[in-house]
Amino acid sequence: MPRQAHYRCAPRSAAFIKIFLDQNPIPLGLIRRRRAMEIRMLARPTLTKRPDQDDGPKPASQARPTEERFLLRVDGQTKRSFNSKEAAATAGAAVKKAYPIVMVTIVDTEDGTSEAIKA
Repeated sequence: MPRQAHYRCAPRSAAFIKIFLDQNPIPLGLIRRRRAMEIRMLARPTLTKRPDQDDGPKPASQARPTEERFLLRVDGQTKRSFNSKEAAATAGAAVKKAYPIVMVTIVDTEDGTSEAIKA
């Protein structure tokens, strides 16, 4: 009685594999070991900086901005911060005039109060 072949393949090639295994019996463990050896990944080289490369100062766009006392928020997102309430109110009024549908508020970070700007 021929040996039962266990394989994972498309049905059209199953007959060929069954005939091949019947004529040339190969232990399944040996096939798995060979596949494991073929799939083994190469080690990656460790990346190092060259001695002539140095870390310069970061560009201004990557530096975190300092937050001042009054925050201008548009639809709940902080856009800018100001030292004085008048400067924040002027900027908020300009935004509200250009875009009347958005909600513009000025938040005082020290007192914890917020004031909505009306059109």
